[in-house]
Amino acid sequence: MMKTPSAARIATGLLCLILSSCSTTDFASSPGSANERRAANYAADGRHADAAGVYIGLASAATGTDKDRLTLLAAEQWLDAGDTRRARSAQRSVSTPAEGTLLRLWSANEAALALRDGEPDVALSLLDPMSRMPLQVAERARVEALRADAWFQKDNPIQAVQLFMQRESWLDGRRAIEQNRRRLWAGLLVSDPQVLRAAASQTTDPQIHGWLSLGALATSTGQQGIGWSNGVIRWQDANPGHPAQFLLDDFVASDGVLAAYPRRISLLLPLSGSNAATGHAIQNGFFGAYFPAAASLEDEQQIRVYDVAAGGVAAAYDRAVQEGAEFIVGPLLRNDVIELANIGMLPVPVLALNYLPDEIIAPPGFYQFALAPEDEASAAAVRAIDDGLRRAVVLYPNNEWGRRVAATFATQFESGGGTLLEHRDYLPSAQDFSAEIESLMALSQSVQRYQSLRANIGGPLQFDPRRRQDVDAVFLAADAKAGRLIKSQLRFHYAGDLPVYSTSFIYSMDGRSDADLNGIMFADTPWIVAPPPWIASYPQLYADYWPGERRLGRLNAMGYDAYQLVMSLFSNRDGTMEELIGATGRLYIGTDGRIHRKLAWARFERGTPIAMPEEPATTLPTDNIDPQPSFGEAPAWPDQTSNP
Repeated sequence: MMKTPSAARIATGLLCLILSSCSTTDFASSPGSANERRAANYAADGRHADAAGVYIGLASAATGTDKDRLTLLAAEQWLDAGDTRRARSAQRSVSTPAEGTLLRLWSANEAALALRDGEPDVALSLLDPMSRMPLQVAERARVEALRADAWFQKDNPIQAVQLFMQRESWLDGRRAIEQNRRRLWAGLLVSDPQVLRAAASQTTDPQIHGWLSLGALATSTGQQGIGWSNGVIRWQDANPGHPAQFLLDDFVASDGVLAAYPRRISLLLPLSGSNAATGHAIQNGFFGAYFPAAASLEDEQQIRVYDVAAGGVAAAYDRAVQEGAEFIVGPLLRNDVIELANIGMLPVPVLALNYLPDEIIAPPGFYQFALAPEDEASAAAVRAIDDGLRRAVVLYPNNEWGRRVAATFATQFESGGGTLLEHRDYLPSAQDFSAEIESLMALSQSVQRYQSLRANIGGPLQFDPRRRQDVDAVFLAADAKAGRLIKSQLRFHYAGDLPVYSTSFIYSMDGRSDADLNGIMFADTPWIVAPPPWIASYPQLYADYWPGERRLGRLNAMGYDAYQLVMSLFSNRDGTMEELIGATGRLYIGTDGRIHRKLAWARFERGTPIAMPEEPATTLPTDNIDPQPSFGEAPAWPDQTSNP
């Protein structure tokens, strides 16, 4: 399981982007040159990188304390722009000033850099003495904002909110006050919701309580879903005139009417037999989403679970309806999904946890959600195109799963303007993939040319085999075991420099070293590689409570998202829903009732998957595209939603 960053480090990253609300620009408030006034204007307009460029340019032509002053101002602006590398470089070029305003600016920069390193105590050791000094208003505003940031990192949100509230008394103008409140809000959003709830229960100040309770609501729901929408309405009723109200101006909630949600939900899962582990993993994920949301619901919500392996899916569905279910989640196995869809008109809507075959039309109210490997293969093709790569080769296992995944990649890649140069299959049980790689990379042709030339000359020649040079990328469909071998053999066959894309199947979480997979990029669920802040602690918690499900984390994520989808689909009876930032990806619904996913990306580095920047927002998978090229006969649909 990947390690997620601490809340403090997340806070550091986010707060770097909003420091414009507290820049001092104290030295430039009455600058002596037109260029300094220009830099100050850039800073006031939020163009911090431009301001830093002007200041550092002026510093290069200055000497003495004036050079130090301008360099420190440049460092401050780079900090406000989120460019920590340049800020740190500029800061280090200035020796610690002896006293006065230069020392205060230097100290504030040092404190901001300490916060970016997740060291709030170091920051406070620099800031607290300054807070007791007589300061200019701009200096005071910056120092107190940085102190508040430090207290957020120290998990003391009451102290942080108090400092931001006090800071408003030094600010002039509506814009500055709103920026202060937005920065306070940013600190809340990267705090632990349990810490915020505990703090809210301790404070007697109604304004502080309002900030903390709204922050807890936002961080526990990700500001989405029925828990958020209904929670906001209740918060607004309980906190009229609160200063955080302007943050919710864009929130529309049907004239303050609480959104509808199902009071009784039924889960149809295999909880016995060979698929029991899969069913239990999804069930655990489902309840992990239910319990935090239940507190924000107006009435009690009941969840009932039925084991479809015990009596069949049709009987389980009928029983759930008779016992008052208003929404049903499941079944999971493909044959059960087909059986339920073939019943015809269903009195209670269903969110099936697998896709129907394309030739079967879903009845009304029949939604489909699956962890389809085709989504990941399609995402890999889009990622390669977006990375500027246009010529690819594909290596895939000679089985049903491999053909499906390879065909999906090829179709999506070519529909995006790419060219599939070659594809080869391999036996999953093999240890040596030299023949397939040599054929894929045209190395055998290079050897043949050498042998022909040697025969014509009649003597030995110096020879270094060369792979084909027209390849931009490799799509590798493989599990971790085969992937470790293939990646090493790609290097041996002169193809180690090519970008390699894969699916989540490459990351098995089997406890073995993944160093041989270094460099491979793969699409996966955010739960595994980059969980959203509001569930960042969930993967490890699940691994601790259910160690037997450690390798089933993607199914935990599926269960978590299934609950969120029910709440969204039930309140949007027209079959539409807003995009959800979920544990399995960014979820959106197609016209066919299928839920599709935009996935997270990771790259193996030093044997560990490291989250990559999010891919550009592109609808996946592409609908209505030519299913060619073919990779053998059309395979049967798998019986489960997980990878083989």
